Amino acid sequence: MTPLKIESLSKNYGQFRAVNNVSFDLEPGEIFGLLGPNGAGKTTIISCIISLVKPSKGSISVFGQSNPQITKQQIGFVPQELISHGYFTVEEVLHIHASYFGLWGCSAHIEYLLKKLDLWNHRHKHVKQLSGGMKRRLLIAKALVHKPKLLLLDEPTAGVDVELRAQLWEFVRDMQKEGMTILLTTHYLEEAEKLCDRVGILHHGILRTTGHTQGLIKELTHREIVLTLSKSVDKIKHPALRLQEGNTLIFLVPSSYQLCTLLLELNLPLDAIQDLHIREGNLEDAFQRVLGGA
Repeated sequence: MTPLKIESLSKNYGQFRAVNNVSFDLEPGEIFGLLGPNGAGKTTIISCIISLVKPSKGSISVFGQSNPQITKQQIGFVPQELISHGYFTVEEVLHIHASYFGLWGCSAHIEYLLKKLDLWNHRHKHVKQLSGGMKRRLLIAKALVHKPKLLLLDEPTAGVDVELRAQLWEFVRDMQKEGMTILLTTHYLEEAEKLCDRVGILHHGILRTTGHTQGLIKELTHREIVLTLSKSVDKIKHPALRLQEGNTLIFLVPSSYQLCTLLLELNLPLDAIQDLHIREGNLEDAFQRVLGGA
């Protein structure tokens, strides 16, 4: 069954349309990255999924269900904002949150989450005593306390250091291995490229494109080939040539274009090439290509 299906979703705030006719779905067990600049509509879409905001148009179903009283049992949500339960301890926060779902006596699962997220030694601390990184871990533990099947992460690594970011992404991978379906938003495109099976690029409330991450990169980006020759040559004519300066040649070719094809077309002897460098396109390039053509 489809973990999440969004059809023709729109959300208006007065005359402003924050989300415009967006449709996409999630495949079981995948990590899907919803990408876009600030104000693109990412958080609005997530707010609609968790029934915090009512859509102006369209439908949302979670594992085939659209009743919020049912879907909330299936969804774990990690917001951008840090937790503020300052007067409760870490362990108390998790037990209180579990009670919202009618869960009592789930100490074993809470212990598992505390240990998994390196919060066990902090379980008796009041939340106000925690660092920002520890509060972020607690948000994730809260989202998982009722054992949801769909996890929504809205900028989960915003404002955390590089080491903690790597640890949190590793935890996300572990959740995927355990069968969790994950929707996340992030500004870290290099990490999204490594982590996400598929991505959707949102701009001005419109979903410009979706697809498998590596497939989109191959479709939307170019490969840069830099040749350094042993000596300068006469002006070269080639449609992919972007720069010829001294003994350096820079070509921009489609990602599927083979180096051997270029060398054959240039008809250069191999001993004429002193150095060779290839830069493949990445998700950042694809992202900018989509936004530039929007």
